[in-house]
Amino acid sequence: MLSNETISLIHLNMIQGVGLKTVQILRDAFGSAERAFQATSDELGKIDRLTPAMRDLLQRKPVQYPIERELELIQEYGCQVLTLYDDAYPSHLKEIDTPPIVLYIKGELTSEDSLSLALVGSRDAKDYGRKASYRLSYQLAQRGLTVVSGLARGIDTSAHRGALEAGGRTIAVMGSGLSFIYPATNTDLAEKITASGALISEFPMETTPKPKNFPRRNRIISGLTLGTVVVEASNRSGALITARLAGEQGREVFAVPGEIFSELSTGTHKLINNGAKLVNTVDDLLNELPRHALSQIQSTEPASPMPEAETEPSQQAPGVEKRASERASAQPVEAEQPPQITPPPDLTPDERTVFDAIEDPASHIDTIVRTTQLPISQVSSVLLMLELKGVVQQLPGKQFTKK
Repeated sequence: MLSNETISLIHLNMIQGVGLKTVQILRDAFGSAERAFQATSDELGKIDRLTPAMRDLLQRKPVQYPIERELELIQEYGCQVLTLYDDAYPSHLKEIDTPPIVLYIKGELTSEDSLSLALVGSRDAKDYGRKASYRLSYQLAQRGLTVVSGLARGIDTSAHRGALEAGGRTIAVMGSGLSFIYPATNTDLAEKITASGALISEFPMETTPKPKNFPRRNRIISGLTLGTVVVEASNRSGALITARLAGEQGREVFAVPGEIFSELSTGTHKLINNGAKLVNTVDDLLNELPRHALSQIQSTEPASPMPEAETEPSQQAPGVEKRASERASAQPVEAEQPPQITPPPDLTPDERTVFDAIEDPASHIDTIVRTTQLPISQVSSVLLMLELKGVVQQLPGKQFTKK
């Protein structure tokens, strides 16, 4: 059950034009938002720091829809509400210049989320950027860090998926109210995030995803975290706003270098030229974190590494190659067969179908389509996910091979 103070702050947050500065003035004058919300015109008139226009706004209290409807939606969608004055409010976010007065949460925020990094970038990301985002977030999640992003297409989507498929936590900061999932194509992803992290927003429940909302929400993405990683961004990308805000908030800024002829590398390379830390591996991120954070990060290699190409003999543990040779010599000699590559157990049914359709040494995408009888658009999408998971590699000429 929400307290009267929380409901009053929700109501104030719904009035367009009332921001943190006004709320602080009201709480200083009246001791609480609940009392301020009940203030008369005469009482408001005695507060010198309020302009006549703001006094009028606070008297009229114009909102898009009644507060009762807002409370119904909060309950209907199973959301929690934290205010800036609650002890459970994220400590990193409370430190920025203009923290949200109200946070709507679907899922759960935990103390573990204070150890987090943001991964952001282009909505129109190329395969390279999506792979980089997926792999970095996967490895960060394996080390116990929470991955924060914005649920947008491209880099954001890959970041959330990487963290989820590593069994980690991820937070999506929305540019709309939590009754709207944007883009709608990420509805299923949003449900998974809710189960293993949280969707959060500062916007009232029925706020639609307007363009002006997204730059504003970026300060929350950077503010929740120890640093922001930009993966593929043009000079006009909103991800650069997040990076700038991170720098202003005193947080680390990282950039993944890209292809030199790609427009989507111009923003990240500009960040690197301006002092952002260049990222080659996940350790480049971890080594730059504050000392108190480093002491909390899992120091050992994760027990279940991300699917990768088979280990080279030179990287194997001592004795492994010898034992394999001994086992081979003990078996009857038969005609040499190509090694069977077993798919990882976490593939979806469609991913398993496409994986099984790739023959040794490689198969053209048209052959895979004929074998699976799936639409080419679906096969292309599934192949991309298999690449992100590190179990399939694309070769020149639309050929694909198992790794």
